[in-house]
Amino acid sequence: MNTLKVGDKAPNFSSKDQDGNSVSLSDYSGKKLVVFFYPKASTPGCTVEACNLRDNYQTFVSKGYDILGVSADSEKRQQNFRNKHEFPYPLLADESKVVINAFGVWGPKKFMGREYDGIHRTTFVIDENGIIEDVILKVKTKEHTSQILK
Repeated sequence: MNTLKVGDKAPNFSSKDQDGNSVSLSDYSGKKLVVFFYPKASTPGCTVEACNLRDNYQTFVSKGYDILGVSADSEKRQQNFRNKHEFPYPLLADESKVVINAFGVWGPKKFMGREYDGIHRTTFVIDENGIIEDVILKVKTKEHTSQILK
């Protein structure tokens, strides 16, 4: 599970977004970046979280932040999710879990008494120099923007 903490250098990554474009951490060099990991596109909690960030996107931009969503969904599923809700930020289709594992958000979960491996809903706030300045482990989907910009 997640061993990254505030003050660590964010792991470099490269993955495809919902349109098949390659996206890397280095693309955001000199910018602040919010990377939010969510379990599955188009599920209720993930939709609420992603829409909360969408609805506050201009606030993030005005504070110098870019946003990047990541899950293990396919490009097609990410594209449908993004188009349906008109997200102004890219969604990585990390089917091979390279980014998910680099950030340490894959691991055992419990739901309705069943144990399984999955993505832990986690958000990383990364500064202009690629240093993690915040790790949000207990994401409140309806209030996520205020958790990030506190």
